[in-house]
Amino acid sequence: MNRRRLTLLTAPILALVLASCSGTTQGEDQGGGPGGDASADPNAEFETGLTYAMLPKSVNNPYFEASSAGAEAAANTLGGEFEYTGPSDASASSQVSYIDTLSQQATDVLLLSANDPNALCSSLEQARAGGTVVVTFDSDVDPGCRDLFVSQVDSDEVGLTLLEMAAEQIDATGEIAILSATANATNQNAWIDVMEAELASNPSYADMKLVDVVYGDDEDEKSFSETQGLLQAHPDLKAIISPTTVGIAAAARYLSGTEFKGQVALTGLGTPNQMREFVQDGTVTEFALWDPTALGELAAYTGAAAASGIITGAEGEVFTAGELGEFTVGADAVVTLGPPTRFNAENIDDFDF
Repeated sequence: MNRRRLTLLTAPILALVLASCSGTTQGEDQGGGPGGDASADPNAEFETGLTYAMLPKSVNNPYFEASSAGAEAAANTLGGEFEYTGPSDASASSQVSYIDTLSQQATDVLLLSANDPNALCSSLEQARAGGTVVVTFDSDVDPGCRDLFVSQVDSDEVGLTLLEMAAEQIDATGEIAILSATANATNQNAWIDVMEAELASNPSYADMKLVDVVYGDDEDEKSFSETQGLLQAHPDLKAIISPTTVGIAAAARYLSGTEFKGQVALTGLGTPNQMREFVQDGTVTEFALWDPTALGELAAYTGAAAASGIITGAEGEVFTAGELGEFTVGADAVVTLGPPTRFNAENIDDFDF
């Protein structure tokens, strides 16, 4: 039995010890859910010397490179070793081989943005059986296949924000389409579900119609081509929503060089550094995102807290993620970073990521 496996197995005992040292015990009202140890000490010491590996949906993606920078900074602060690795294509099958390799290397903490909610589970279960703490971030798997999920923001809030921005830019009237990542991406699908439900139920959007959802697979050229296809298939299209940083940048690049610039609204999720030129030239009015660097940093601290026995994933547990502050584990072992930020011509130069 390796050191990490021992840590995981003794986590409940460690939690009890921490509770005892802080003057509380399990069962006292600390705001936790049933069975949770809400008395975990947020200032407990993290284990040093842990190995961290971040596996994004695909590499060569500015969003995940920013997340990697945050995770690496946290790992260094915690005295650990960090590796950033992954496939060039955003497919679940490609991620499986990387998970298997990292598992064989006995990685302490795996930070994963999943391309499929279920296809990775077998490999993840083997990794966890070997003592690896699995923390998903950005895009989750089935909760039974990981230890914790670090969500960038509440899914409903993302979907509502995306739809609201599109509505504001087209006066809530006309045809809209969605350019997503992969067809099985958990996070994008959750946001799309929210948008579809809101379009169907909110009278404020009665004059808006979702006419198509297409997938660029988080590949620049495919997203570029899908944008072109949308405009050819729907000549009355008023807005495109792209809830993926690769997709929105590719769509903006296409629009900026055509007669559709300024005629078809584009919004979604992007990084300020990617989108600055398109905001400045009038292709894009407003888009949104959270800080992906902070997301990666929080994912690393969450993994470290679990590997160190500070938290077990029970609802109500509390830990401190460096300068990001204190976080509480929610239902289904979810830790949430915070609300999205809207970027436009007035504030985009205030951000550098």
